[in-house]
Amino acid sequence: MPSRALPSAGFSITIRVAVTADASAIGRLTTCVGEAGGIVTALDVVDSDHLRVIADLTCDTADAGHAEQVVAALRKLDGVEVRKVSDRTFLLHLGGKIEVHPKVALRTRDELSRAYTPGVARVCLAIAENPDDARRLTIKRNTIAVVTDGSAVLGLGNIGPAAALPVMEGKAALFKRFGGVDAWPVVLDTQDTEEIIRIVTAIAPAYGGINLEDIAAPRCFEIEARLREKLDIPVFHDDQHGTAIVVLAALTNALRVVGKDLAKVRVVVSGAGAAGTAIIKLLLRQGVGDVIAYDRAGALHRGMTGLGPAWQWLADNTNADNYSGDLPGAVNGADVFIGVSAPNLLTGDDVATMAKDAIVFALANPDPEVDPREAREHAAIVATGRSDQPNQINNVLAFPGVFRGMLDAQARQFTEEMALAAARAIADTIGQEKINASVIIPSVFDSRVAPAVAAAIRQVAKGPQADPDAPDPAETDE
Repeated sequence: MPSRALPSAGFSITIRVAVTADASAIGRLTTCVGEAGGIVTALDVVDSDHLRVIADLTCDTADAGHAEQVVAALRKLDGVEVRKVSDRTFLLHLGGKIEVHPKVALRTRDELSRAYTPGVARVCLAIAENPDDARRLTIKRNTIAVVTDGSAVLGLGNIGPAAALPVMEGKAALFKRFGGVDAWPVVLDTQDTEEIIRIVTAIAPAYGGINLEDIAAPRCFEIEARLREKLDIPVFHDDQHGTAIVVLAALTNALRVVGKDLAKVRVVVSGAGAAGTAIIKLLLRQGVGDVIAYDRAGALHRGMTGLGPAWQWLADNTNADNYSGDLPGAVNGADVFIGVSAPNLLTGDDVATMAKDAIVFALANPDPEVDPREAREHAAIVATGRSDQPNQINNVLAFPGVFRGMLDAQARQFTEEMALAAARAIADTIGQEKINASVIIPSVFDSRVAPAVAAAIRQVAKGPQADPDAPDPAETDE
């Protein structure tokens, strides 16, 4: 029985089969996979003789169970022997996804003498005399740490540091691919706030920036704030600020499409954790009309008791009408819904109660807060976090360019002004003449995005009077 979920490359498998060498052999294989609900993406003949053909059949499936169904269907075919099944996602992760390469060849005694002893001692002494020289004479110039404790990984929750490592490796690979930034995973076997702050402070001399990742709220707020106070390099929590930047960029263009002003719209944000809080604060900084924050405790409003500091701040600074009802009631009449919470919280009928030309960002992954197909029946614009839907809101549009710009400018902190500048740069990359209901955010593979974000960050870091075409400090030798 074919899976009801859509097949994707995330569950791609390669099946090596031996099949009788007749004219219909290959066709029977591909037909069988299709009838089982899989999608054949490649078929390679490995070997053959007058009796048999050995082939590698690669196909996308919906999940691990569906992959087993596809393989079982092939086993039932007459004349087919399944010899091996490989999960292509696991193969991609064998040995990890990143590695270190030296930038110098070290082919001769001369090169060795300058890269290491005795020549390296002169560079060490120069840094000892002027510690800021580490920013141009060491990897600190272009390297950041991707730090996690594994307490809030993707949609997986508290899975610990070792299990979080594949995600951090992927993040590091994205930094290099899209921003030219050298990033290294630092996974910590502790979830104690004080110990995390101590460890990151201790390792900071080697890095030009710290990217905090997948650390659970509310601890993430204190960890980031304390590290910003202690360190002279930028500290950026991507789950907060990266998400907020891309959401603001997408919302900027969505409002352009529907002809509404941010200062006059009412926004409902479902999920008042790290991402939701950062989104709300950035929207407030940009001058949003009103925001209602909703979480497990309900709509955050003045008069609630037992709130922690983060939620208390939201209760005090949002929800102008002090609404205290449920989520469907909150979206009734709202212009914008932004979900960074949990699946299936709203229905299409709930979206129908929103204001004319409503905007819905249902970003929970893999299953959004409302079915995008139902939402599109009533909303003017719908965005998700999924790659198989239009208007994918993805943090990779922000963090490579943000760190590229901060490293180039040798920035010592990340600021709200940088976040706003990055959001504007992302939004403006498309061009107002090209945006529409299905294109409010650039593709993650748009090569213009990271350079535009980096330029915007450099301009903020250098100050309003800076020449945007001036050489970056990281590119000079003096």
